[in-house]
Amino acid sequence: MKRLSAVTMVGVGACLLMGAADGSWLRRVPAGDHVRVSPLADQKTAAEAGSHVYAAECSHCHGAQAQGKGSRPALISARVSGASDGDLAWLLRNGNSWKGMPSWSSMPEPERWQLVAYMRSINLPAAKPVEGAAQ
Repeated sequence: MKRLSAVTMVGVGACLLMGAADGSWLRRVPAGDHVRVSPLADQKTAAEAGSHVYAAECSHCHGAQAQGKGSRPALISARVSGASDGDLAWLLRNGNSWKGMPSWSSMPEPERWQLVAYMRSINLPAAKPVEGAAQ
């Protein structure tokens, strides 16, 4: 019976981790946070400042170029690109402990918004080719 319980717990844990890996954290973002817009959205230097915060605090898990590292996800992704500013700020503030993402609630809020600006800057949509241009 103990063996069955342990197997069940491992299975449940694996399902929870898989759910977190698929962006399920987005469903936990409250509506009020989801609609938040970055107060730094119009500041051209915010993304650059965010790149410095990223290098110091995030690159050791997500890679120097935000390409992901080991089990840590890439931050250049459709999920990040499709998330709202408020979604990203919520994740930074609350973390995602199921996936090893710490809460950065002790980081000053302006720095968290700089990180959001940086994530936005590295997730810019690719330029569409101009029709008739050489490829």
